[in-house]
Amino acid sequence: MTNPSKYIINTPKKSDGVTFTLLGFSEYPGLQLPLFLVFLTVYTVTVLGNLGMALIIRLSPRLHTPMYFFLSHLSLVDFCYSTVVTPKLLENLVVEDRTISFTGCIMQFFFACTFVVTETFMLAVMAYDRFVAVCNPLLYTVVMSQKLCSLLVGASYSWAMVCSLTLTCFLLELSFSRTNVINNFVCEHAALVAVAGSDPYISQQIILVSATFNEISSLMIILTSYVFIFITVMKMPSTGGRRKTFSTCASHLTAITIFHGTILFLYCVPNSKSSWLMVKVGSVFNTVVIPMLNPLIYSLRNKDVKESVKKLMDTKSLC
Repeated sequence: MTNPSKYIINTPKKSDGVTFTLLGFSEYPGLQLPLFLVFLTVYTVTVLGNLGMALIIRLSPRLHTPMYFFLSHLSLVDFCYSTVVTPKLLENLVVEDRTISFTGCIMQFFFACTFVVTETFMLAVMAYDRFVAVCNPLLYTVVMSQKLCSLLVGASYSWAMVCSLTLTCFLLELSFSRTNVINNFVCEHAALVAVAGSDPYISQQIILVSATFNEISSLMIILTSYVFIFITVMKMPSTGGRRKTFSTCASHLTAITIFHGTILFLYCVPNSKSSWLMVKVGSVFNTVVIPMLNPLIYSLRNKDVKESVKKLMDTKSLC
């Protein structure tokens, strides 16, 4: 009997032999070395700052509270987000071959999307935590139980995974040429669909709906929480109490303003060739600078963190 399997034609996959060239900042050859040194310094501070923050929270019993539990996960997300993007950016600043494989590009997009969506909702969760702490201080430890905190963090990661998988699956349906040039330093959605050989309309609509929902829903949680916080604080009789309460929220508000301000800036930049430099600068701030700023914001303006660091250093000196 004839084996029918020998008549089956193995059709090549859409991704076979596909590569992407990340132009990055190659149009400024004189800035390659200075940019490399700047980004290397920023990445070093990011790694040390975020891993250091997570370690301090882990080792210091006084920081074992819901707020610092969320902050430790924010530090982990920032470290991972920067690590997905920055090493490839540094490599492309010092080598001539700036290509990345199809699999590498898709994986970078998937993980970058996962961590940015996670951070979006982690900041919203932290706003809810501040709302409970300020508006219901007597019930804070009851409401913000370990079970609820773990559930909120797990939901943030899970929803981010769902969004990223959905967007990645629609990207995989597109066809690409064997060689593609991306005018950016990272495999982000707009740059990928710009070089696609097939109609990206559905993929573009999916990410528009997803990004809009994530941004509006997280901002609604944050704004609602801080409206109630503001009302509660204004009812406090003492000026000292108001100042102390606002100071506990100042670091979080700063982080929210920087993060969402950058996201909204990237939304508003028109998708045209003349605006690619603005997109690159905004992307650098979002993927490289913000992960470095968050641990600095929460450590420099936080008395508990400063005292915990001092205590841990004193303990180490005694040992």
